[in-house]
Amino acid sequence: LWWHKPVIDQELLQSLPNLKVIANSGVGMDHLDLKLIASFGVKMANCPHAVSTSTADTGMALLLASARRLVEGYHIVISSCMEYCEASFLGAEVTGATLGIIGMGSIGYKIALRAKAFEMNILYHNRTRRKEQEEQAVGATYCEKIDDLLRQADFVMVVVSLTPQTHKLIGKREMELMKPTATLINISRGAVVDQEALVTALQTGVIRAAALDVTYPEPLPRDHTLLKLKNVIITPHLGIRTDKAAYMITEEAVENILAALNGLPIPNEVL
Repeated sequence: LWWHKPVIDQELLQSLPNLKVIANSGVGMDHLDLKLIASFGVKMANCPHAVSTSTADTGMALLLASARRLVEGYHIVISSCMEYCEASFLGAEVTGATLGIIGMGSIGYKIALRAKAFEMNILYHNRTRRKEQEEQAVGATYCEKIDDLLRQADFVMVVVSLTPQTHKLIGKREMELMKPTATLINISRGAVVDQEALVTALQTGVIRAAALDVTYPEPLPRDHTLLKLKNVIITPHLGIRTDKAAYMITEEAVENILAALNGLPIPNEVL
């Protein structure tokens, strides 16, 4: 599967009686009915290793672009009436700021490694706590309660899988816990954030800004309010879109397929 195509539904599965394995070209599996696929005796695999580096890079790129208002600055520079940049056009300092990472899997941890280089204070919330030596390696502090992270962070980065438990994980209540100077960055799935609550929070100053690589749906309707706000950056799900990542994902997917066809353990089987 590449970019969720083709759609795996009952009709397709019934038309492929010899199908043995489906290899997904990313880590997220929320677009697939795993129970339906399993009922046809088909194995599933994803590519968690190939996507982590490029997705972490995207998360940091969004954080920096939002903090320093790069998109707004670009539009000022290319404006036909540009004479100078107003002295009041100020961004947010990244060095020394506090980053809260929600979801400390392989991608979240690589974000922490990058944030450490920017001398950021790192908090994280995860279902399971990382080992002490892993925390020390990036200078990260564990927050057992997500509320504690939200109250302290200058930047909140969401890096979780979409599940029934994480659907609208960040809603009105969570945004109101955040600092009014805070920025929300979402590189997971659009439905992890309550978009209508986000619109209100951005319009009313509940939070300073947002940077989104994912929305719900993708793309957003052309008249959606998020597309009209200056304090939000939206990119078209660029997380793993690099030439190297595309090659690595293909290699990982092929490795999963060949293992399944040869009756060997599938390296990244999803049960």
